[in-house]
Amino acid sequence: MNASLIRTVFNSNAGIASLILRLPVGIIFMAHGAQKLFGMFGGYGLEGTGQWMASIGMEPGYLMALLAGGTEFFGGLALVLGLLVRPASLGLAFTMIIAIVTVHLSNGLFMANNGYEYALSLLAVTVSLIFSGAGSYSVDRVIADKL
Repeated sequence: MNASLIRTVFNSNAGIASLILRLPVGIIFMAHGAQKLFGMFGGYGLEGTGQWMASIGMEPGYLMALLAGGTEFFGGLALVLGLLVRPASLGLAFTMIIAIVTVHLSNGLFMANNGYEYALSLLAVTVSLIFSGAGSYSVDRVIADKL
């Protein structure tokens, strides 16, 4: 792999601001992923989430639930740890775009109507992290310093 690309993935000049974004958003994504994957926090697990995804036209539902839940849970974990934050944020941003378009957009902006405002907020944070990187307090920074 190109050494310049590797440096770009891990390097970040962002300070503590990235940490302030990463931690709560990472926890939120992990919780949503745990709902889909494991049925925790009132979620329906892979089977139930897969059936719901199939009912809205996202086929095969089980696979879509696995992809969404896995991206949210492990992407959120990556944000919390500050490890591979740019690739994780890219996957999470894509997941939020899919959620906005397939579930929330037709309901308008506001959460009270199951709108897209919350997903849009999460999208904004993940896009920000794609550009800023993990920041000073992260595993990515430790790896970048070793490169």
